[in-house]
Amino acid sequence: MNLSCPLCSSTYHNLFAHDTQRIYRQCTTCKTVFVPPQYFLSSDEERERYDLHTNSPDDTAYRKFLQRMLLPMHERIPKKSFGLDFGSGPGPTLSLMFEEYGHTMQIYDCFYAPDRTVFEQQYDFITATEVVEHLHRPLVELDRLWRLLKPGGYLGIMTSRYDTVEAFDRWHYKLDPTHILFFSTESFRWLCKRWHALLELIDNDIVILHKRAE
Repeated sequence: MNLSCPLCSSTYHNLFAHDTQRIYRQCTTCKTVFVPPQYFLSSDEERERYDLHTNSPDDTAYRKFLQRMLLPMHERIPKKSFGLDFGSGPGPTLSLMFEEYGHTMQIYDCFYAPDRTVFEQQYDFITATEVVEHLHRPLVELDRLWRLLKPGGYLGIMTSRYDTVEAFDRWHYKLDPTHILFFSTESFRWLCKRWHALLELIDNDIVILHKRAE
């Protein structure tokens, strides 16, 4: 099969699982599970699904959910840090929460906040909450975010990690047709090796990668 892993570009991968809608392949190098491109939605179809999201800063349950990223990041970054929320969605909330803690924020979302000038700046920290599983070119996007981090900076990623194939078969997370990439702990270890980064596993869906100070 003329297909490579979208994260590490390895051409070594195996059929991992399948359902009535799609097949899922697992990279033997970085253990990322990915959906082949023929199953991708169009940009219009993706936008249509995202427009259905009703999350907003006024939703206390959503704020509580995002606190799981906010608090560990806030504990690690300096006061009055400068951050970027990548993939901020139709109702930016995490950025406002960081601002309430005294930080300055920029946001980016390819559909709802497509100002690419944010990629011309350097940041103390970057968050990507429930976004990396949607990326068609994850390594391109993640490498770019890593370059935007100042030495000593932090990248916080929230995405549910898979475990065994048996659990994957029963996993609701894979049923969303916009979810095309599924990380394992080994996926993040591969990224850390590439970037010479330090990895912290905060929860089963949250990791923080620390860029070494120069």
